[in-house]
Amino acid sequence: MRPPSMSGHCLLAPIPESSSDCLPPKDIKLAVLGAGRVGKSAMIVRFLTKRFIGDYEPNTGKLYSRLVYVEGDQLSLQIQDTPGGIQVQDNLLQVADPLSRCMQWADGFLLVYSITDYDSYQSIRPLYQHIRKVHPDARVPVVIVGNKGDLLHARQVQTHDGVQLANELGSLFLEISTSENYEDVCDVFQHLCKEVSKSHGVSGERRRASIIPRPRSPNMQDLKRRFKQALSSKVKAPSALG
Repeated sequence: MRPPSMSGHCLLAPIPESSSDCLPPKDIKLAVLGAGRVGKSAMIVRFLTKRFIGDYEPNTGKLYSRLVYVEGDQLSLQIQDTPGGIQVQDNLLQVADPLSRCMQWADGFLLVYSITDYDSYQSIRPLYQHIRKVHPDARVPVVIVGNKGDLLHARQVQTHDGVQLANELGSLFLEISTSENYEDVCDVFQHLCKEVSKSHGVSGERRRASIIPRPRSPNMQDLKRRFKQALSSKVKAPSALG
């Protein structure tokens, strides 16, 4: 399943100083999770700069911040890159404290594997399950991404495997090539931004609906009505005497 293309409606800029003349942008916090060497850092940099950089130093977990315009909405976007040292034993994810804190911090998640690495694919389900433990509310958006789609000669994970996994987990799935297609990378992040923004809106509406308005006191309303009547009679009194 693929979201409609939105890459023509995305602008990126550094986050400016806040101004009292405009509304503050919505805060969107995303985390990109997956095994090592699947292209997480390359995806983020490709989205933010349109450049593809193939080789990176070992990932220590950088935080990227940008002001993003998605279909006219101004978003203050933060993207947390994460180290790839993920250990899965008996289908259980061994989560280090920094990764666990990252899961608690984020509003939406990209789960990335490489189509050339079956082990990275197998880490997606435990990652997803741990996210749902941290966020039992199913409204937290998760998108599964099969990266390195241009390396067909080295493919270990078939497209239908990714589709099947996403269907079982109830997530969106996309297979992309970060190196060859900027538009696909842009669509992935924009779709997740929109889903997080919508989930924020639903949460806000439910919070507002849960606030019971304070009823007006009938006695106070009656006092106000009597006061207005008394004031009106005082104003009319001089003309009656004349």
